Amino acid sequence: MTKTAAVMIADGCEEVEALSPVDVLRRLGGQVDMVGLDKLQVTSAHGVTLTCDKVLDDSLLDYDIVIFPGGTTGAKNLRDSDKLMKLMQKRAESRQWNAAMCAAPTAFSRYGLLDGHTYTVFPGLEGQIQAEAKDAVHTDEMVAIDQEAHLLTSRGPATAFAYSYAIAETLGFDTTDVKEAMQYNYLAQKIK
Repeated sequence: MTKTAAVMIADGCEEVEALSPVDVLRRLGGQVDMVGLDKLQVTSAHGVTLTCDKVLDDSLLDYDIVIFPGGTTGAKNLRDSDKLMKLMQKRAESRQWNAAMCAAPTAFSRYGLLDGHTYTVFPGLEGQIQAEAKDAVHTDEMVAIDQEAHLLTSRGPATAFAYSYAIAETLGFDTTDVKEAMQYNYLAQKIK
């Protein structure tokens, strides 16, 4: 059965964080929808127009995973959406997988998804999260996976591919060949 993912796209999103999971999962044969928070045409943090496949609705509950990119403004737009919050809370109650990176874990803290769970976030934002989710556990890992909460979080643009591969592996994909083809293994070996 094909694994499905929704990447939530809001004005001000960080492009590399939005598109890396789309790229990796589609290369692996996953079905990925770019879901606009409130419209199909979204302008990213750096002025790139992204065309989404659909706009947010209750079908968000049907995906194997929902993925939030960061970007300060994009994460704030996701964070401030009460409609999105209610859907994400239902997903968490159903023990479905959810992922957020960079500034987007702050949306998860507002939604109550990080309470009692391990996360990472863009450096400097952990204070904001700890103020809302006092019993959340911050880690400096590149990607944090909390199996109990079905949550993946990551730190920032440079970690977008590590995050994307972790998402794919969590969904059961073998990323070995894709990592090699995309030169990720080379990068991982060369960066000290």
